[in-house]
Amino acid sequence: MPRDWRDVFITGDGAALPQTQDATPERRRGFFRRLRENLSKTRVALQAEVQATLFENLDEETWERLEEALIMADVGATTTANVVGRLEQEAETGQVEGGEALARRLTELLAEIARPSEGRIDLTHEPTVIMVAGVNGTGKTTTIGKLAWHLRQELGRRVVLGAADTYRAAAVEQLEEWARRADVAFVRGRDGSDPASVAFEAVRQGREQGADVVIVDTAGRLHTQDQLMDELAKVRRVIGKQLEGAPHETLLTVDATTGQNGLRQAQLFSETVPVDGIVLTKLDGTAKGGIALAIASELKIPVKLIGIGERLEDLRPFDADDFARALIAPGD
Repeated sequence: MPRDWRDVFITGDGAALPQTQDATPERRRGFFRRLRENLSKTRVALQAEVQATLFENLDEETWERLEEALIMADVGATTTANVVGRLEQEAETGQVEGGEALARRLTELLAEIARPSEGRIDLTHEPTVIMVAGVNGTGKTTTIGKLAWHLRQELGRRVVLGAADTYRAAAVEQLEEWARRADVAFVRGRDGSDPASVAFEAVRQGREQGADVVIVDTAGRLHTQDQLMDELAKVRRVIGKQLEGAPHETLLTVDATTGQNGLRQAQLFSETVPVDGIVLTKLDGTAKGGIALAIASELKIPVKLIGIGERLEDLRPFDADDFARALIAPGD
């Protein structure tokens, strides 16, 4: 499971990626503390119930209270029932005894659910084309800019950003500013350009310039807007005509504060285009952090990146073990 920017990407170049500050134990502990702080709204409620249930007499009411706490954190009813059912069975058979052991086992079960796959991003294509989709307001354009910055800074990759979100002029300007900050190439169309044509041109220029990665921003859309969802599928088809097999990675940004609505968005987007991974944003302001577990469990789509703040370094590779510990485990 990826833990920092050095191992979230598959490069295939046979060379070890350069050591970064992220990889040091001190930095990792710092990121974990930040994650715990940003999940505090979710964690406080869950920890209170874990302490009040697993450390007391175990009975039917105990398990119901634990289920209620997980559901309130938007882990989802189905996922919650599976987790609590397994924990209850293991407690009844004596496989796990004592409050601390039960809490540790709960953390392990949540981590298992949170990683339906290894969660890596393959950069071995020439170039690798990443398409990013999501509802307006989920932090999609900002995520693209930060991802481009990390690809450039951490891996030294040559990146092209394609502004195919032509329905919102501010999105083009915002992405252009991110391209400047990340020191990467930028492709835009004329005002009102067809999104698919901009995506096509971005991939074409990326190939001509010898870029390593082309990231295509797509129009923010509601998952209930059929016309715009059809446009998303068209963008994907046109990219494939420019480069066979592309896009190689489709990421969907989901706002963690929307809870179960975010799960519904992910479900409907994945019915329109294959979604390879989720970028879960705004985890720093929600009591519904359990949505990461619901998406991974119910849709089998891995959360690959998370947003825990406004700074560049606050876009992080998702670590299921750290995430589960940040939700349940007390202390640092």
